[in-house]
Amino acid sequence: MSLKRSLQRLAIRGKRLFAFSLYKTYRVVSSAPLEVLWYKLVDLADVSWHPLFFKTNVPLGLIAKPGLIYQVVTRLTPIPVRLFVENVRPGNLLSLRVLTIPGLEQKITYQVESTLCGTYISYSVTLRGWLSPFIWWLIKPYSDRVVTELANAAERVVY
Repeated sequence: MSLKRSLQRLAIRGKRLFAFSLYKTYRVVSSAPLEVLWYKLVDLADVSWHPLFFKTNVPLGLIAKPGLIYQVVTRLTPIPVRLFVENVRPGNLLSLRVLTIPGLEQKITYQVESTLCGTYISYSVTLRGWLSPFIWWLIKPYSDRVVTELANAAERVVY
């Protein structure tokens, strides 16, 4: 076997070893109306319902708009993390990109959909990069609860 072929195999093996990608979706049905859920989701100043986020630097009343970058302090560390609002489809989709450190790429997507059975809430997390296994180990217990807490917060709102 030639040296070039050996190096190619090693490079391929190295990519498989260090390239980590995770995609996880959580889905819940809520009795709250779509409008209430959507407002709770896009009100960036109020993260009281979120199990991972503690507070933001967003002024009261500011809602999510594409291109907006804001800071969030997590419940895990006092160090602020920047979030970039990638996409907003009113009443349907909110997509955020977490801007943390090199070696980690994280995307969060919320989708809401009104049906006859109630309002479906979908929360997807995508992690890429060599730090992803460690970060997933840290945030998984919180990620499991995000949609449930959002649904509970929206259902507590007085109509």
